[in-house]
Amino acid sequence: TAARLASCSPSQFLRRQQVLQLYRRILQAIRQVPTEADRRYLKDWAREEFRRNKNATEEDAIRMMITQGNMQLQELQRTLKLAKS
Repeated sequence: TAARLASCSPSQFLRRQQVLQLYRRILQAIRQVPTEADRRYLKDWAREEFRRNKNATEEDAIRMMITQGNMQLQELQRTLKLAKS
């Protein structure tokens, strides 16, 4: 919400932007998964992971989760690229 954004520090705001960007990139990659059932499974998994960690406040933990999410995104992209070749 706007009130919550107004109360966060610049670093929290930037971190939130990073998380949202990662979430969008994961969803974009999932859209390329050929099987409907796999797409649904991955979308539910991603949504649940982000929802579960929504209230995290510890900077180091958030940074680690972003790094982990980026690695999982890269792995998904690599798998999709291999499947196409």
